[in-house]
Amino acid sequence: MWQEIIVALIVIAALLHFCTKYLPAALRRQIVYALGKRGYDQNKLAKLFNTTSSCGDGCASCGSCDSTPAAPGDSAAPMKRVIKLHVQR
Repeated sequence: MWQEIIVALIVIAALLHFCTKYLPAALRRQIVYALGKRGYDQNKLAKLFNTTSSCGDGCASCGSCDSTPAAPGDSAAPMKRVIKLHVQR
């Protein structure tokens, strides 16, 4: 019984090593995002899988989670474009 438990731990460690080292970056990001949605710490997972945290976690890399909106006349604020759709029935 102990042998089976030890072999299972070795296989899990090998699988984790394979996933963190040899999977494509896009797939590693998807794994980090999926595990982050399930309650695991996304920043620690991103460090483990050698990726960046996905957008929306407060990383300030894309600016989408900025909590303070800029003033309408502020030149430093990015332009937000609105596409108006006209439905014809």
